[in-house]
Amino acid sequence: MSKEKTKQLHKNVAPYAKSDLKKSVIQLINTVPPIFILWFLAYQSLSVSIWLTIGISILTAGFVVRTFIIFHDCTHGSFFKNKKANDIVGTITGIITLFPYEKWKREHAIHHATSSNLDKRGVGDIWVMTVEEYVEASKWERFKYRCYRNPFVMFGLGPLYLVLITGRINRKDARKKERNNTYLTNVVLVALYVFMIWLVGWQAFLIVQGSIMFVAAALGIWLFYIQHTFEDSYFEEESEWDYVKAAVEGSSYYKLPKVLQWATGNIGFHHVHHLAPRVPNYNLEVAHESTPPLQMATTINIKTSLESLRYKLYDPAHKRFITFKEVKSAVKRATPNIDLKELKPKRTSFESK
Repeated sequence: MSKEKTKQLHKNVAPYAKSDLKKSVIQLINTVPPIFILWFLAYQSLSVSIWLTIGISILTAGFVVRTFIIFHDCTHGSFFKNKKANDIVGTITGIITLFPYEKWKREHAIHHATSSNLDKRGVGDIWVMTVEEYVEASKWERFKYRCYRNPFVMFGLGPLYLVLITGRINRKDARKKERNNTYLTNVVLVALYVFMIWLVGWQAFLIVQGSIMFVAAALGIWLFYIQHTFEDSYFEEESEWDYVKAAVEGSSYYKLPKVLQWATGNIGFHHVHHLAPRVPNYNLEVAHESTPPLQMATTINIKTSLESLRYKLYDPAHKRFITFKEVKSAVKRATPNIDLKELKPKRTSFESK
């Protein structure tokens, strides 16, 4: 994409990169209070049926995901114009969703700056190996990667690891402000959870809160996974990497039914978000609809997103994800000179659309 087209694309999206206080407040009101109301109903329903409790908990998890999107917007400074307001609301919604605000803010900023860059993977990303890396890896490393990419591990154990371990500890290079925010989040969570256990009992608390947070975290991982893992997703080495192409070609447009689009805070318009992180979630759809080039992004739906679970390794030679089955013969040869010419390229470049 030429510099002129890139500049024009940013110019077209710029009007939507502004928060609206009224919309932000309304979104807070229709998102956060329902969590507490539904939590109470889920607890009360335990006397009727545990399955009713699970059903209400799943519904509540949808509001937790929507709360996370508010938290996410605050980390980008896009939910309010005022930085302090973003920090306060971000910290509170981070406590609700179990994520330390400053830690996640930093890691997510790195993700945006390096998304789809093969030379800068590792922070805020889903673990992706290239075909050559996989072939050259030890059996133990391959085993770990296959376990990591297994859906039962990623969406079953992943949520527990995310909220119980990585969300509770600081990075080694974290600054004082980031460390203190993580400590604050953890202390408040411990105090709040101890109080709730005292109030309703550990079993009821585990059933209700455990169900809600597990489902919400699993949905969050799924959204993040599918928005960057589709067959012709864009990945390039540092020398060839382009921010705009990474946004439009390396992030998908996840077209969801309206009710799910609402619950996920429009994050399905992920290509718009990566192009312009300062666009608040309630402006993402209109930015997409008003900017024709953005409508050329890869569109996936629920059916095609499920098919993407097959994709495990990225093939830089043909610019697409492939399955373990497709690379099996190359693994047997165990040589860095991989011949994958039989893999038919299916990528359509952004420039040609």
